[in-house]
Amino acid sequence: MNQPSIRRNFLKQSVMASAGMLLVNKSIRANTNPPDAFSGATEKAKNVNETIKSIQSLHTTHGNFSSKEISNDEIELIKQSAICAANSSNMQTYSIVVVRDRELMKKLCGYQGSCLMIFCADYTRLVASAESLGLSYYPDNITSFLTASINTSIAAQTATIAARSLGIDSLLTNGIHRGDMERLWQLLHLPEKYCMPLIALVLGYADKEPDHKVGRLTGKGIFHETTYQPLTKDDLTEITQKYDDPSQHLGLNEDWKKAGHDHYLEWLFKEWLNRDLKPTASESQLFIQLKKRGFVDLQGK
Repeated sequence: MNQPSIRRNFLKQSVMASAGMLLVNKSIRANTNPPDAFSGATEKAKNVNETIKSIQSLHTTHGNFSSKEISNDEIELIKQSAICAANSSNMQTYSIVVVRDRELMKKLCGYQGSCLMIFCADYTRLVASAESLGLSYYPDNITSFLTASINTSIAAQTATIAARSLGIDSLLTNGIHRGDMERLWQLLHLPEKYCMPLIALVLGYADKEPDHKVGRLTGKGIFHETTYQPLTKDDLTEITQKYDDPSQHLGLNEDWKKAGHDHYLEWLFKEWLNRDLKPTASESQLFIQLKKRGFVDLQGK
């Protein structure tokens, strides 16, 4: 069997395995009605199964997890579901650090739940395996990091969906990138080379259900049929209006008008994203860490 066929078969098997693992519990605790931003498309679809319902019931819990604990069996099931995710050449270029200590969670990402999973883009195992065979392997380039990041992100999202199917709430956060990132290597004893914490998944049970489900922008600017379709002036106006519409629940801040802004996106760019209003003038902490961990091409050459 040639290489392309092997890869196609692997991807099919991975998707099938993921779907099977996610159908572990048909009892969905959260409201499974799709958000307004879906424009009713899912309501018209036939054969909406429990996996789709789990995905549509996903919602982010921000800092309001209860003290209720997730069982070890459920954590193990989430872990095994995560590794069913498709990944490049079946190399699984990631590692997942599971933390149950709530105080340590707070130090790592600023949030606390029943369980924290830190997903790292990681080649340590592969490099060690090559060396054990008397071979050399150098994933010291941005291509390797991008590949590992994709694999890691898919695994993290698969874990999130698996948790939701069990009625477990979640928060995917980049809080691990805030503050001095060196704490991650110190607190978790991470390898110095070829290992980069990418995203943290906090799992637990929300102490209250959200008042509404956050919407999602759909249509133009998100989906492009056949070729990429540039947005027109009218399209951009429509998008701005959607963000301004409180019934869409697309924004992070409902009080943007009180801050003196005419549009939500104006608040977003001027206040929330204000650090990106000018071109980057110096190396960011993330870029410095990427270099330190060996993921930037041709360093010192």
